[in-house]
Amino acid sequence: MSWLGKMIGGTIGFALGGPLGAVAGAAFGHTFVDKKEEVYLKSIPGGQSALSSNEEAQLIFFTAAFSMLAKICKADGQISEKEIQAVETFMARDLQLDPEGQETAKRIFRQAIDSPEAFEAFARQFYIVFRTQPNIIELMVDILLRVSTADGHISSKEESMILAAIGIFNVSDTDYTRMKSKYVRVTNKYYAVLKCDESASNEEIKKKYRSLVTEYHPDKIEAKGLPEEFIKFANDKFREIQEAYEHIKIERGL
Repeated sequence: MSWLGKMIGGTIGFALGGPLGAVAGAAFGHTFVDKKEEVYLKSIPGGQSALSSNEEAQLIFFTAAFSMLAKICKADGQISEKEIQAVETFMARDLQLDPEGQETAKRIFRQAIDSPEAFEAFARQFYIVFRTQPNIIELMVDILLRVSTADGHISSKEESMILAAIGIFNVSDTDYTRMKSKYVRVTNKYYAVLKCDESASNEEIKKKYRSLVTEYHPDKIEAKGLPEEFIKFANDKFREIQEAYEHIKIERGL
């Protein structure tokens, strides 16, 4: 996570800008520099080092994820111990963040809780960067649902915020229902993972499976601008697709 060292040391040569930049800057106690100053800074010995475009995308994904989770956890007015545990479990088990990474995530999370920016503002900035990458958008929605349903259900206020993100991300109601089915029983979760329903033909299921394993193949995901910790999460998604297909194959006798 090369962008992390630059952030902590205050040596990022340009701002993310917008609400995510404000949260990240406040979380690390320094003000990011505007992009137009980058050339000037590079001309100064020891000047601030810029992020690459891929590092910037990684920083946006990481900051957006924990900023949006903070707002969702506060949706009911206060953050419960169960919600804190859900976020910490997500950091340690799903992302396998090391202690430094967990502390980074917590600092962003705490700063976002009291940020004057709305949940929707974080979602919009995230979408601007990843709008052409539907699989990355789906991973973000999956993260929001996973933490929101950690206690076995999703509150109306939490879901209202997630639905706001769904609208910003241009995700269809059908796709959202499918994604939600993984965590709250709506339809068969194995078919939901493969983005189809139980009425699909065997050929349709095979075609969808082949498409998804190509889209979520680890080698392809790594080039999408995800922080390495979230690549682990994406790899879990890849395994989930394979397991769902194996389950359906057995169920249908394919």
